[in-house]
Amino acid sequence: MGLFDGYNVATSGMAAQRTRINVVSANIANAQTTHGKDGGPYQKQNVIFQEILLDKQKELEKQNPTTATKNKESFQTPNIGVGIKEIVDAKNKPILRYEPEHPDANKDGYVAYPDINPVVEMTDLMEAMRSYEANLSSFQTQKSIDTKTIDILKS
Repeated sequence: MGLFDGYNVATSGMAAQRTRINVVSANIANAQTTHGKDGGPYQKQNVIFQEILLDKQKELEKQNPTTATKNKESFQTPNIGVGIKEIVDAKNKPILRYEPEHPDANKDGYVAYPDINPVVEMTDLMEAMRSYEANLSSFQTQKSIDTKTIDILKS
């Protein structure tokens, strides 16, 4: 484990959670959007995370199992932590409401609304914010440990 690995993990986690916060915020903002880019209602989006270090370690083990296993402790990469694999559209079907006066109503008078529950989205938003704060705390703890180590080494 390298000197800056703790910082890399914490900052990658903060960046991933920031993306998640943005996506969830967009879901909340568009919960009543009946006319999106493709003409239908807005599609809820979800963020898919991926582990970066483990993926790279697995790739190394596939390439050369004996060397990767021997060098597991000395495996160094600046790209460790969590990353965004992709942002995907949810496969939820729209909710139909009878509103014949609405401009987006179909011939039967039903309007398609996105299947977004604001309570669930707010809970997801709070979880993402707490995860961001936990990563920030981890970063600050790493900084404090490094500062104290430098102070000890100076003495």
